[in-house]
Amino acid sequence: MTEKTLAEQLEKIDVTENLSACPIDFSKSKVANPRESTEQKVYKSNGVNSNFNQRQKFAEEQGPQFNLKFTDGTLPVTPQRYRLIWSKHCPWATRIAIAIDLLGLDQVISKGVVDPLRPAGVVGDWFFTLDPDNEDPVLHVKSLSENYLKADPNYKKRTTVPALVDIKTGKVVNNNYNTLINELTLAWRDYQAKDAPDLYPEALRSDIDALNKILYADVNAAVNEAGLARSQADYEKYYNRVFDRLDWLEQRLSQQRYLFGNQITDSDIRLYVTLSRFDLVFYQKYYVNKKKLVEYPNLWNYTKDLYSIPAFKNNTDFESMKQRFYQVDHTPQSDLVRIIPAGPDLTIWEAPNDRDRFTETNE
Repeated sequence: MTEKTLAEQLEKIDVTENLSACPIDFSKSKVANPRESTEQKVYKSNGVNSNFNQRQKFAEEQGPQFNLKFTDGTLPVTPQRYRLIWSKHCPWATRIAIAIDLLGLDQVISKGVVDPLRPAGVVGDWFFTLDPDNEDPVLHVKSLSENYLKADPNYKKRTTVPALVDIKTGKVVNNNYNTLINELTLAWRDYQAKDAPDLYPEALRSDIDALNKILYADVNAAVNEAGLARSQADYEKYYNRVFDRLDWLEQRLSQQRYLFGNQITDSDIRLYVTLSRFDLVFYQKYYVNKKKLVEYPNLWNYTKDLYSIPAFKNNTDFESMKQRFYQVDHTPQSDLVRIIPAGPDLTIWEAPNDRDRFTETNE
């Protein structure tokens, strides 16, 4: 049975798996999207032609397109067969990277990173321009769209991260940011570290499912919806939704170390990836600016507590966030002037937190 408080909160929201296109490319606000209402020059970088002026073909909401599972036996649980492709700027992809490391699955599932900066004027695809010869060393492709097209030769939608790729076939087998953590938690137990947390414990599954939907609607997706700024009324709707939920979470975390007591679950990963970007990106760039994360005592100390864990810290890359959200892509400054923040001061993330008080209380 779902926790009464969560059930009551869930009745108030409408959840859809479809995500809006990224505000950095599609917002009507020039703060979020510095290229709004502009025609860009046509660029060609490393053999890739820019397509920003034709970006509307990627503007629709889009849900995960590939959903093959380990838990139903469709995908074999085979070490060294799969590679997670992600970008360090992206909260949706970062949650899977954190889970792989937290579970100790980094020994059996490899990770490849796409460049947060696309070639000048390119939307809808991701590229391996951080690797030697601009090629992923395991998959031997230059763009993630090549793996999408191997899975579906007629694929024409946005190429998104995270993407789990079958190394043997080169095909994307799952890009569902909502279910991948559970797939790895449940189906890969034999390969998890001995001290790995149970991110989806059976006794809490209905509660975790409920809270995940709440976080998705009111935090993870709502900050993006505020950034899209379709109208003042629409912006204020999502602005209020975000801060009403942060107030609720602040209260919940005043009573326990993590979202479900003293154990880290999938829900904590989902909340963390938005909170770790909140002050740097969403507060400044998407005008979600009622309060900063650091002004919430419980939420801030909770986030620092998670950051102190290597799986969280090692997959939190503030530089990549700044690059994607502020520099946008490799368009020359002479053609598109933008300012990249000099901060944040990372020493505040290393400062002590007070969350041990809950462990001591329960011992």
